[in-house]
Amino acid sequence: MPNHKSCEKRLRQEEKRSAGNHYVKMTINTLAKKMHSEISIEDKEKLLSEVYAQLDKAAKRNIIHKRTSSRRKSRLAAYFNKEKASQVKEEPKKEKK
Repeated sequence: MPNHKSCEKRLRQEEKRSAGNHYVKMTINTLAKKMHSEISIEDKEKLLSEVYAQLDKAAKRNIIHKRTSSRRKSRLAAYFNKEKASQVKEEPKKEKK
């Protein structure tokens, strides 16, 4: 436990910041997990822009590093493009008569 008043205040501030940062990180993780669930491509596209926005905000506020944000966005985009391509491949082509 801190012995000085200023240290006690600093401890209280750190607890508040830590709780806020934890909330933001868990929100990002939850959105990223939703991307990997079985939802439609249209929903995934909307979700992707939402995840991008959250990652950018977190990087701007120094909750996560900007390169971490960039890496996560890149991996999510690669996953989304792979899913989109596989869905297009599965759709049957109409034959001309």
